[in-house]
Amino acid sequence: MSRRVIILLSGVAVTSLVLATAGAQAQTRAAGLRTGTPVYVAQEAPAAPSPSGFPSTPSGVADPATLIQDQNSVVSRKAPPRASRPVQARGLRGVTQRQFRAPQRIVTGLPPAPEAPPPRRRKTAVEEDPYAPLGLRLGNVTLKPGFTNSIGYDSNPQRVSGAARNSSPFSRHEADLAIQSDWNTNELKGSLRAGYSDYFRDRDASRPDGEGNLDLRLDATRDTRILLESRFKLDTQRPGSPDLTASVTGRPLVYQYGASAGVTHDMNRLQLTLRGSVDRSDYEDAKLTSGMTLSQKDRNQTQYGVRLRAAYELTPGFKPFIQGEIDTRQFDQSVDSSGYQRSSNGLTGRVGSTFELSRQVTGEVSAGYQDRAYDDDRLKNLRGFIGDAAILWSPTPLTTVTLRGTSELGDTTIAGSSGTTARRVSLEIAHALRRNLTLTGFANFGRTEYDGQGLREDFSSIGARVEYKLTRTFSVRASFTHERLNSTAQGSDYTANVAQVGLRIQF
Repeated sequence: MSRRVIILLSGVAVTSLVLATAGAQAQTRAAGLRTGTPVYVAQEAPAAPSPSGFPSTPSGVADPATLIQDQNSVVSRKAPPRASRPVQARGLRGVTQRQFRAPQRIVTGLPPAPEAPPPRRRKTAVEEDPYAPLGLRLGNVTLKPGFTNSIGYDSNPQRVSGAARNSSPFSRHEADLAIQSDWNTNELKGSLRAGYSDYFRDRDASRPDGEGNLDLRLDATRDTRILLESRFKLDTQRPGSPDLTASVTGRPLVYQYGASAGVTHDMNRLQLTLRGSVDRSDYEDAKLTSGMTLSQKDRNQTQYGVRLRAAYELTPGFKPFIQGEIDTRQFDQSVDSSGYQRSSNGLTGRVGSTFELSRQVTGEVSAGYQDRAYDDDRLKNLRGFIGDAAILWSPTPLTTVTLRGTSELGDTTIAGSSGTTARRVSLEIAHALRRNLTLTGFANFGRTEYDGQGLREDFSSIGARVEYKLTRTFSVRASFTHERLNSTAQGSDYTANVAQVGLRIQF
């Protein structure tokens, strides 16, 4: 009985094996695959040598595809015993990369050198202002001269009140020069301007004006610099000025010029500056309406001063400072026309900072207090707050806003008055409508108070300018200004309207 069971189980096992094998073959045929051993596994016997004794050249060397073309079948039909039956993809068919490898070429020389690629085109540098003057080179110094000729109309050339004013057309001639060095060390820079206004109907109102400065920096060492400065200003006095004690004709000239020398030393973030200065003021004698001459030599003076300033750079854009200054004003005549000794000594202290809040906001602001004592005991000390401010704001690349302000103590010849306190503020907004067309609006306000006299003058002006640049050399300018003065002195108020248009030439 047990023998029959064993035979029966053996038969079942053989039958199961046969059925499994038949199923696998059926699945292989259904998938489009072939079984067997690749030709590179089951190679046929090598060909017999040639009668000459040397083996003939294999056809696979002469033509790698011959191995495939000469074969009857890509796959051997005779599988070795117990060989596995790998499943291969249709694209392979038992062919290896070795059968397609061509014989290496014999190199007899170097290949020709490839042609050099064409040079890359450089981008054109973006020019900040294509209408800016290029200047004239004088060695390592660039000079930028300019000339402006204008014609216009002024409703009150003499800046007087009432029926005394006489409107007149005028012509204006102006020349300016900018100087900038291009040295590895040291620096020379400056600007000069001079002009003349010629009134056709009122020759007495014709007047010159000008101002300028020239600065030289000498780099003694990496941390020490020597500073040399010079400056001048040419202005005129209006006939109704409180400092002119009589009625005059024309506009007397005022010359102001000076120089200073100093040294600046850097100690890490601390910067110390010591500066000495001398300034001179000369007043021209005035012609009275009666034909006589009014001497103003008692107003001529020389001022000497020494200033010490310490600044500390907290951040690259924030540099606060503290400053102290002493000065003395010496008049050519010890006693003026009113019998007062006007020479004085002053003491000034300031605190402030230069700043750069961003690329758009830069400037300097300072405030302080000044005390001035006079040689004449009848004149009380002149004390008051002083300060300076200059802020530049560029909200857009086309718009620039400039705010300036100042407060200072000055001298006067009014009897019984120690001096003046003058405060001024100005606002200017410039917008470039196009790269060569700029529109500028401006407003100014100033107040001058005469100590001990109750006299006050308020000056204001508002206007607009437009500049159209034709080329780097030529441009057209036009402007309109409205001026007004309100004074507590009777008969000193005035208004004036000025319009002009001109052609500018610059190099």
